[in-house]
Amino acid sequence: METLAPLTDDQETARHLAQTLFAPRAAEWDRERRYCWDNIDALVEAGFMGMTIPQAYGGKGASLYETALVIEEIAKACTLTARIVVEANMGGLGAIMAYGTEAQKKFVAPIVLAGDKPAIAITEPGAGSAATEMTTTARRRGDRYVLNGTKHWITGGGVSKLYLIFARVVGETGMDEGIGGFIVHRDPARGIDPAGFAVAGRERTMGLCGMPEATLVFTDLEVPVENVVVPPSGFRHGFADLMTAYNAQRVGAGTIAMGVAAGALDLARDRLLNREQFGRPLAEFQGLQWMLADMDTSVHAARLMLHEAARSAGAGSTGFPDRTLTARAKLFSTEAAIKVVNDALQMFGARGYGGEEAVERMYRDVRMFTIGGGTAQILRNQLASAVLGIKTPQTRDGYTVAADIDGPKPGVAPAPQHAFG
Repeated sequence: METLAPLTDDQETARHLAQTLFAPRAAEWDRERRYCWDNIDALVEAGFMGMTIPQAYGGKGASLYETALVIEEIAKACTLTARIVVEANMGGLGAIMAYGTEAQKKFVAPIVLAGDKPAIAITEPGAGSAATEMTTTARRRGDRYVLNGTKHWITGGGVSKLYLIFARVVGETGMDEGIGGFIVHRDPARGIDPAGFAVAGRERTMGLCGMPEATLVFTDLEVPVENVVVPPSGFRHGFADLMTAYNAQRVGAGTIAMGVAAGALDLARDRLLNREQFGRPLAEFQGLQWMLADMDTSVHAARLMLHEAARSAGAGSTGFPDRTLTARAKLFSTEAAIKVVNDALQMFGARGYGGEEAVERMYRDVRMFTIGGGTAQILRNQLASAVLGIKTPQTRDGYTVAADIDGPKPGVAPAPQHAFG
């Protein structure tokens, strides 16, 4: 279904590429569980890799909203390619562009603009939603940090050249200093293969089969001090800053889900118009008409919420979206997308359940987005915290009532502690 506003030039380009290049081979990448390298050149030529990079570093300086418009068009045709565009514009890249040094930005930008999708390494076997429980350490040794630990479910692990690795920082005196981000460059084809960095395995996923979800193991991996991303709040409180940068990635994830749903809606509409049963088109059956109406309403509502969140980042390429608007938009869009695609599959009957229709692949792909990048349950906790005006961590030692969920205002006494339960 069409958006109300006229398409931008980038949207037009994205739609053309999606229909002529990405859609015809989407099933191939899925079936062969292969990264879509053949699409990367087209993304680079269109300026979609690193389009949020400021013009001063060679990018378009596109806003989050402008980038989201492109992502939707691509997601209608190929979820894998849309995922690459998200990660080549948000997430780890956004954190580096916001908090990195001038040298870091100048180093990272050309690699992304040339076609790399940076990987952000946060999740560990024992630290998923509870990300701050990570055990990977970065110990200071002179002018270097030495990383040890394991990360898993790292999107793009093994194909990405740039990695932003989150680790618990340990000073030379042995004190825990907080959590920091560490830039690592790996490109074995060019002889850049840092010692102590191993890709130890790949998950066999239900959907998005062409995107590796890898386990990474670091064994005395040395990272120069100049590759450390230190947020404004420093290591002690800086993890919150780094995760603020990750909010843009959540808008991107929600936009992919909504784009997949929009593509499935188009397929369902065409199916109803062209398939006949009982001597008449499926489009004449009221039960299916109502299903289609609900699907269209859900896609439209998701699009509006995502656009609201994306616009909250501002007109430039360096802002981040509002935390609450982002959580609300990702929660709604991803859950709505699962239902829309499921209903589209139902309209295809047995053919939808088979492996020859695009809607079957869409169904498997879209299921991931209520899990990755903040589960639906974690987002609900976050939204409840905003609505109630209290902090709601899920730890056993309780939660804190506060007038402002971002912390007490100057001159206001700390809120009392309340035991959980």
